[in-house]
Amino acid sequence: MIFIVVGCGRVGAELAFRLFKNGHQIVVVDSDQKAFNRLHPDFRGRVVEGEALSSDALSRAGVDKADGVAVVTNSDTMNAVIGHTIRTHYPNVKQVIVRNYDPAMREMLEAFGLQIVSSTAWGAERVQELLIDPSFRAVFSAGNGEVEVYEMYITPKWDGMVIADLLNGCHDTICAALTRAGRAELPTPNTKLKNGDVLTVSATLEGVKALRAKLQEAKEA
Repeated sequence: MIFIVVGCGRVGAELAFRLFKNGHQIVVVDSDQKAFNRLHPDFRGRVVEGEALSSDALSRAGVDKADGVAVVTNSDTMNAVIGHTIRTHYPNVKQVIVRNYDPAMREMLEAFGLQIVSSTAWGAERVQELLIDPSFRAVFSAGNGEVEVYEMYITPKWDGMVIADLLNGCHDTICAALTRAGRAELPTPNTKLKNGDVLTVSATLEGVKALRAKLQEAKEA
């Protein structure tokens, strides 16, 4: 596939090399020639010097043939404008992803209806989870961490109880899978839990906080 990475900062350079290693054709666009020095020595994609807001730079990058564009400069305003321009004028581009650098600017980016990745918000969310309780292992993060999938172990206190009892009162929490003796299944609310089971739940931060509190109460009982 053909991808264009707009912005050759640390994120852009790392992304470009990862995509290149996976066998894709990559074009990196940046207004500063020196920025391309951040690219890995083994990177063999193309580079285009120029302002991404310029139709000339996008044309030289081959946007008319691109499958996707990642706009990852350090300017949220620039990312929003470039992302909106590409999505509006180049309908052939299937995916347009923009980086959110400052969490305070997320609403502005969302107003454009763009697909956003906020490394700052996601990183803060993940660190918070690990500080609160590392026993809940996040295995997947949707959006920018608003909803995540966790793995948790069932302790002897919950042996014989049903999933509905565990999740009762834990709003914004859904049981996605139960793994027992290495075999996963799609449980029902009436599935009985056993000590050592691994429960996979999808939850918001508030949902997982309520679930943690319930498990803590069970430990102290």
